[in-house]
Amino acid sequence: MRNLLDQEIIDSVRKGNDSDYSIIVNRYKNKAFSMLKRMLKNDFEAEEVLQDCFLKAYKSLVNFKGESKFSTWFYRIVYNTALTRLSSQKRKTETEMTSVEDHFNLESEYGSDEIEKTDMKEFIHDLIGKLPERYTAIITMFYLNEMSIEEISEVMGLTISNVKVMLHRSRNSLRDLILKTKLTQELI
Repeated sequence: MRNLLDQEIIDSVRKGNDSDYSIIVNRYKNKAFSMLKRMLKNDFEAEEVLQDCFLKAYKSLVNFKGESKFSTWFYRIVYNTALTRLSSQKRKTETEMTSVEDHFNLESEYGSDEIEKTDMKEFIHDLIGKLPERYTAIITMFYLNEMSIEEISEVMGLTISNVKVMLHRSRNSLRDLILKTKLTQELI
């Protein structure tokens, strides 16, 4: 079987072959999950939001004009849905600040296990997840999903120069976090 283009799959789904949508799901689920996991910092939330994103994309396929790549259009849905979820989480957290469970979950995120990790790749991935959501998203899209500056610009609704500035700031924040974490490890 030849490698189908996204547009060919979308055309097939639009013609009533709903089962072909699973090809799109399989093609994008891992990278989208990775992005959501880093932004939301919770596997369960990321899985739930990912399902919502695929459902939103499916229901909106009729609105996909093909002016940009499907991946760009889909990652914009993923990014915006994650921001919406984060916004609602922040509101919920503000109203439930006194909950013991919330404090416990916050503390467990920064356990000593992270400091003891020897695998540099996991170490960096963990640090990326600690960056502000927008920095996490832009680093994930650029380095891990290998999206271009132009594609990120479309996804995030920013100008190309703003994406470049944000990418620069994200790199600097990550570098500072790495240096801070290494210094903390040396002091221990």
